[in-house]
Amino acid sequence: MTPPVPRSGQPAVRPYRGRIAPSPTGWLHAGHARTFTVAWRRANAAGGTCILRMEDLDTARCKPVYAEAVYDDLRWLGLNWEEGPDTGGPHAPYVQSERGEIYRTWWNALRDSGCIYPSPHSRKDVREALSAPHGDSGEAVFPARLRPPPGARGGRTATRAGNWRVRGPDDRAIRFTDGCRGDTEYTAGRDFGDFIVWRKDGYPSYEFAVVVDDHLMGITEVVRGEDLLLSTARQQLLYEAFGWSAPAWYHCTLVRDADGRRLAKRTDARSLRAMRLAGVDPVRLCGRLFASQR
Repeated sequence: MTPPVPRSGQPAVRPYRGRIAPSPTGWLHAGHARTFTVAWRRANAAGGTCILRMEDLDTARCKPVYAEAVYDDLRWLGLNWEEGPDTGGPHAPYVQSERGEIYRTWWNALRDSGCIYPSPHSRKDVREALSAPHGDSGEAVFPARLRPPPGARGGRTATRAGNWRVRGPDDRAIRFTDGCRGDTEYTAGRDFGDFIVWRKDGYPSYEFAVVVDDHLMGITEVVRGEDLLLSTARQQLLYEAFGWSAPAWYHCTLVRDADGRRLAKRTDARSLRAMRLAGVDPVRLCGRLFASQR
């Protein structure tokens, strides 16, 4: 996946590589339709490649029936992908649950660098800590006093060390330019604290897995919803820790209901599956979704 080194010694222009990355934890809804369509359109407009990656590391909520519906829903919308699951091509399926050894390899590298540390404290522990500050997003910020002393790296086995967190640079501004929103900034230690990269159940966190995958898959631009802007700030730190260049970012505005609430799988948002089975015209649906985008 690594672009070839140019023979001339001049920097090569990397061909555009984008991705559609659904999580099969429920039925996709109209918000997914718009975001995934934007990602597909941007890849095609750039003459690039669009891959599909199934992000199924939430073992408690991910179900095969939801994964099968993803393929049907995307094709119903008129979207296709050159690499990833269900292509029938030569490329290995991009399914996160099948990439455990890859993640462990890079977790070892991050642990050996001293950038992460074992932590017995769960998200619930942090939320319940009376002294824990909250960022503008309402997220409980991991208190620095709960960190182990510098240099503590824990044992050799990720699955026996509980959660592992990144040791964040307190009060440092994390800046990036978003293709949709422009210049964006968050402050480590205020907007977010030491975040989990490896969970005590033996799986990598979302932040960790997508950084490793996007780098190894050669993704040049990440298109996703604006609800993940804070995740981008965290992921910038992981790219730095690995010594990798971050991709470009494009965070779409969210589709909201009549009351202004964003659509979510856990709410009663009408699913693409229900609309597909009811005979809704996907072209007209996408036309409405893009017309409503502010």
